[in-house]
Amino acid sequence: MTIKLGVVMDPIARINYKKDSTLAMLWAAQARGWKLYYMEQHDLYLEQGTARARMTPLEVFHDPENWFALGQPQDSDLSELDVVLMRKDPPFDNEFIYSTYILEEAELKGSLIVNRCHSLRDCNEKIFATHFPQCCPPVLVSGDTERLLAFHEQHSDVIFKPLDGMGGTAIFRVREDDHNVNVILETLTGHGSHTIMAQRFIPEIAQGDKRILMINGEPIPYCLARVPREGETRGNLAAGGTGRPQPLSDRDLWIADQIGPTLREKGLLFAGLDIIGDYLTEINVTSPTCIREIDDGYGLDIGGQLMDCIANKLEETR
Repeated sequence: MTIKLGVVMDPIARINYKKDSTLAMLWAAQARGWKLYYMEQHDLYLEQGTARARMTPLEVFHDPENWFALGQPQDSDLSELDVVLMRKDPPFDNEFIYSTYILEEAELKGSLIVNRCHSLRDCNEKIFATHFPQCCPPVLVSGDTERLLAFHEQHSDVIFKPLDGMGGTAIFRVREDDHNVNVILETLTGHGSHTIMAQRFIPEIAQGDKRILMINGEPIPYCLARVPREGETRGNLAAGGTGRPQPLSDRDLWIADQIGPTLREKGLLFAGLDIIGDYLTEINVTSPTCIREIDDGYGLDIGGQLMDCIANKLEETR
């Protein structure tokens, strides 16, 4: 039986052809003879308790000038799809949450949602990492300015960041003698009304913020080290970092081994670990990227590995 795969993503016409991870997944699914259906967030809806969507047949091509073609849209029950890739990029806002509620109705009727809806809501990328304290640097999650100042005094060189940020936005490094620490905390916490994260600065960021991709709790043996540009402390590619594919270290593999079982338990088939030096800093579950860069660096087919995993999951439920 031909597998029907739906994808919820940002407008496909506006993706970066050279770097988009979702496109790599779609190429792999199509190569296996699967039927593809394209949706954006606003195409999803609930009617009388049934999850439905305006979905459009999709073809994808290895052509930087013409990488997709859309058929005629159709209004269908989402549970008619065998699998749905939830690949909407952050921000993780109320609209994202509402989409997971709709997709969850299809999930209850047997569709495989990648990643599991409840876990998408439950696993904030920054706080989820703190569930593994043996892997993390000293960290504090609080909105209490005095408590955050005490953390800064204890560790001297600290990163402050919002819990809902993305792409390296609103991340501040505050050194021991920084006279702006109070105003930074006032701004980030909204004078104590917002909870933020404080993390001891990890100097190994100069060697890159490593993105390790996990498929069903198992690491791809290579990662992408995102090296900050000169004068920056953020390795995020969106903040101007440069990607450098490299093998995983023994410590990277140990961290992946610590986290893998929890990812499997939570139905997080595809996740991205962010590691600086020897420390886990974030676990990305909404729409992890860097497939293309790692594929290109080592001749891999990570999208294909994910599709094989999905096919096995579907076979288990039949």
